[in-house]
Amino acid sequence: MKFGLFILAVSLISNIFAQTDSVKKLTYSAYGEIYYSYDFSNPSNHKKSNFLYNHKRHNELNVNLLIVKANYVDKKYRANLGLMAGNYAKYNLISEPSWAQFIYEANIGLKLSERRNIWIDAGIMPSHIGFESAISADCWTLTRSLLAENSPYYEAGLKISYASANEKLLLSALFLNGWQRVRKPDFVQEPSFGMQASYRPSSRLTLNYSNFIGSDKPDSLESFRHFHNFYLQYEPSDRFGIIAGFDIGSEKILSNKFDSWYTPVIILRQRTSKNTVVAFRAEYYSDRNELIIASGTANGFQTFGLSTNFDFEVNDRLKCRIEGKMYNSKDKIFSNNTSNDNYSITTNLTIKLR
Repeated sequence: MKFGLFILAVSLISNIFAQTDSVKKLTYSAYGEIYYSYDFSNPSNHKKSNFLYNHKRHNELNVNLLIVKANYVDKKYRANLGLMAGNYAKYNLISEPSWAQFIYEANIGLKLSERRNIWIDAGIMPSHIGFESAISADCWTLTRSLLAENSPYYEAGLKISYASANEKLLLSALFLNGWQRVRKPDFVQEPSFGMQASYRPSSRLTLNYSNFIGSDKPDSLESFRHFHNFYLQYEPSDRFGIIAGFDIGSEKILSNKFDSWYTPVIILRQRTSKNTVVAFRAEYYSDRNELIIASGTANGFQTFGLSTNFDFEVNDRLKCRIEGKMYNSKDKIFSNNTSNDNYSITTNLTIKLR
C-alpha cells in the first residue's frame, strides 16, 4: 500500500517535470541507492544494531534511499518538494505519522529583502546540523558516522537565514517542532530552537557551528536538552581533504543535574586517480548515561569505530562504493550481547539524475 502511494506520487511529479522546458524556474532531480551489506554478527532478523538507521539490513540486496524532487526558485520565492522510499525512510522516520514517512523535503521560502540575501523558509527541511546527509553520494564515506546517525537528519519548523554577498558567511536561526520531528510529539508544548553559523573564507575551507536547544520529551518530565555541533572541512588540494567534527550535548530530566554525551570524528579522503577515491574514518561515541543510544549495559554506550572506503566514479551520475567497518564497544553489545566487536562490509551503487 505504501509503495503504491509512493509510485503514484512519482507519477504525478513526473507530469509536472514534463513542463520544465517551458517553466525554467522549475527543476527536478532524482536519486537512487541500492546496497548490499554483510554484518559478521549475523543478526537472525537481518537488522543491524539499533543505533544505525541507514544500510540497516544484513545479508540482503536492498534499497537505502530513493528520492524524486522538484525545486522552484525565482528572485522572491523558492520551494522544494521531495518524496522518498527505502530503508532510510522506513527506519529513520518510524516514529512519524505514516503520511510524513514519504516526505524527504517539503518547504516554501520568501525573500525578505531586495538588497540582501535574507530568506524565511517554512516546512520540512534537511537538518542544519552536521556535514553528512542521508544522500550517500554527497558524503565522503559510504555509511554515515555515529555522529550523523544519532543526531537530526531532518527538521520541521521555521528558518530565517542570511548569506553574505560573497557567500562566505551563512547565518540561520530556527524555530523547530523538536529533535528530528515532523509532527510535534504529544504532551510536548515547549518550543525548540536552533542556530547555525557557517564561514567559508575560501572555497577549500569551511568552519561550522550548529546547535539545538529544547526538549523532545513530555513537559511533565521537565526535560531540557542543549546540543552543539562543530566541524571543519579543509581541502588543501583537489586530491586530498580532511573533515574533523565534534558533537557534545547535555540533558536533564526531573532534576537540576545535567548528564552529557559527546562524539569526535575525523575523515581523510584521497583521490587516487580521475575516477577513484579512498577515504578513512575514525570515530568515538560516548553516551554513558544512554541519553541518545540505549545499550542497557553497565557502562552505557561507549564505542570506537574505524572504516575504510573505496569509490569508483563511473561518471558524474553513477558511483560504485565499498566500505569495511569495525566497531569496538566497552561493553558486550554485539552478537546478542556476547561480543565487544562488530565487523561489516557494505557495497552500494548510487545514481543521480538532474
